[in-house]
Amino acid sequence: MLVAGGCGGSSSPPAQAAGLHVDRFDGDRAFADLRHQVELGPRPAKSAEARELARWLRDRLPRGRIEKVRGGYENVVGRIGGRGKPIVLAAHYDTKDIPGFVGANDGAGGTAAVLGIARALRGVKGLPPIRFVLFDGEESPDDTKDFYTSGLRGSRPYARIHADETRALILLDFVAEKGKMRIPRESSSNIALWSKLRAAARKVGAQAAFPDVVSGAVTDDHTPFQRRGVPAIDLIDFTFKCWHKTCDDMSAVSARSLDLTGETVTQMLLDFRA
Repeated sequence: MLVAGGCGGSSSPPAQAAGLHVDRFDGDRAFADLRHQVELGPRPAKSAEARELARWLRDRLPRGRIEKVRGGYENVVGRIGGRGKPIVLAAHYDTKDIPGFVGANDGAGGTAAVLGIARALRGVKGLPPIRFVLFDGEESPDDTKDFYTSGLRGSRPYARIHADETRALILLDFVAEKGKMRIPRESSSNIALWSKLRAAARKVGAQAAFPDVVSGAVTDDHTPFQRRGVPAIDLIDFTFKCWHKTCDDMSAVSARSLDLTGETVTQMLLDFRA
């Protein structure tokens, strides 16, 4: 992820204590999924740890499978819902190749949220088609090169193949930060989709986590879809101080923030039934 113009762990109280009105997303289980990823250690693209994680994720997504990508990368995909153009819910599961970097928020958080939302929606009738996509190779291995071409190695080929058949994309990136999480609208994110997200947040009692504020644009896994005309939003908290630092560990994330994100996005996807 590249920002344009700049950029403490235990679980939290139950959903009711977080001020939420619903309890469909299992925040504790999602936090356990986050912890499992971190305990694997650093997971840079094509590493043994990333390969192990990909298969673990595949087995936890509905109709999960590994989708090979040119260059030796592996996206993990799943699906539920009916027929038609799918909504894609995405995150990246690889970590930046920095010694000791375990990416609790930057990688594990979004991935855990996608798994939890998939569980929350299992068996729900009348859903639109939803594709769960966990991208490999988001992180650029070389910061001296253009990020769009050296990073996003799973999302660029996926968008090239699937953009025409994608209704919208919701990307979960920094969504588990410990403390008073506030995720503004990333300025390139689609306004109508963001309004739908904020409406869902109001319904579940998480509106404070998604304020009516706009922050700077980023190049991220949603960008290849935007460039091909797909409405897309990126949920990313710009205030995260441990971005690409080894302090992005279990002390930097919370189940409460993960729960706020998970309940909101679950509601947003349910609202697409209307």
